[in-house]
Amino acid sequence: MGSITLNNVSKNFGYVTVIPGVDLEIADGEFVVFVGPSGCGKSTLLRLIAGLEDVSGGAIHIDGKDATGLPPAKRGLSMVFQSYALYPHMSVYKNIAFPLKMAEMDKATIDSKVRDAAKILNLTDYLDRRPGQLSGGQRQRVAIGRAIVREPDAFLFDEPLSNLDAALRGNMRLEISELHQQLETTMIYVTHDQVEAMTMADKIVVLDRGNIEQVGSPLELYRSPANVFVAGFIGSPRMNLVEGAEAAKHDATTVGIRPEHIDLSTESGAWAGVVGVAEHLGSDTFLHVQVEGMATITARASGEFGLSHGDRVYLTPQPDKLHRFGPDGLAM
Repeated sequence: MGSITLNNVSKNFGYVTVIPGVDLEIADGEFVVFVGPSGCGKSTLLRLIAGLEDVSGGAIHIDGKDATGLPPAKRGLSMVFQSYALYPHMSVYKNIAFPLKMAEMDKATIDSKVRDAAKILNLTDYLDRRPGQLSGGQRQRVAIGRAIVREPDAFLFDEPLSNLDAALRGNMRLEISELHQQLETTMIYVTHDQVEAMTMADKIVVLDRGNIEQVGSPLELYRSPANVFVAGFIGSPRMNLVEGAEAAKHDATTVGIRPEHIDLSTESGAWAGVVGVAEHLGSDTFLHVQVEGMATITARASGEFGLSHGDRVYLTPQPDKLHRFGPDGLAM
């Protein structure tokens, strides 16, 4: 079991409030991603759940039991950090076995657990190597293996892929998602990368300045952002947000339209503009268009769309795909 409940949990550092008080329900077996810009409080919130920081107010329940005052070792959680924190003088086998050895388990049990974890993570052929002989992705898998052998109620990941290059990050995203399917254990994953959030999560928690802005599935947040912040943060490229007279035409303070929901023409359309940067990515082309009287608008076209810098183009937002936001920034 790995359900986690936060009831009005807050955190102050001196006179500075970083988590003003949040409520959150995480169901057993869910893959939940905390996402937001740097300084939004996502790692602090994870550390509060882990017990690495003391809460300033509120309560944390794990499997229905009050864990607010419990030390980290008593919470039944395993944490994987951004840094691998492996022992360089130990083999992969000994690194994975270390927490079990500290728990004074017998050798046969340790051996069985280590080899099971290594099999799940495709590390069987590397058990005799030391961390310095491994790639970054392999080292991160060793760190995950060390967490797996403890058989926790939930795994906590704090930006575990930040030190990897783009290709390895993509591979590790798939591996962690597959691991979740195999283990069926609750996972909480912190990242500033909304692409990671969208591709991995059952449920996304969007944070800004310590506040939970919205909670929902990736598609719920993508299709129905609760406010301007979520609209601008979720999606890549980000949603176009337009204010002023154009928004007023739709009885809104701000209107949003995603790049893929804009029709393009070289002849006529609602907004006339000039192509600035054209990003040709093969299957897609992203045009960054300077629209007269408005900000730069990003539009998505097929890879065969042959416009480039300086070309004239017309944009027409699809009316049923417009998002309207009021003066308080909330969706209308």
